[in-house]
Amino acid sequence: MKIRGLDHLVLTVRNLDATTRFYTTVLGMRHIVFDGDRHALTFGTQKINLHQVGAERHPGAIERRPGTADRCFEIEGSLTAAVEQVRPAGVSILEGPVRRSGARGSMQSVYVRDPDGNLVEVSTYDATP
Repeated sequence: MKIRGLDHLVLTVRNLDATTRFYTTVLGMRHIVFDGDRHALTFGTQKINLHQVGAERHPGAIERRPGTADRCFEIEGSLTAAVEQVRPAGVSILEGPVRRSGARGSMQSVYVRDPDGNLVEVSTYDATP
């Protein structure tokens, strides 16, 4: 087997509305409802399925708790513009911009938290010479 990419991941959330609002308003993702009552956030060709605490889908991880995820999203545009978009939404910058190492090399990152306390890193790759 050879993995080609990541299709989707699942977040367990306390408050579906607050989570949806954060990811659509602050990060620009799109909220969708599928299979009648299931919720997800989409961006590019990826998807984050949202499971409300107490109403998780099966099968799933053994430990499903809000605030246990740490994710990095590559963004288009500059980190300066991203920070300018995040601050008016009342989201605090935890750290950054700082240099980090991503899957494809050197990047600049800024860190924030979502409504459940999950760490969200937004990054841009350094330009190649």
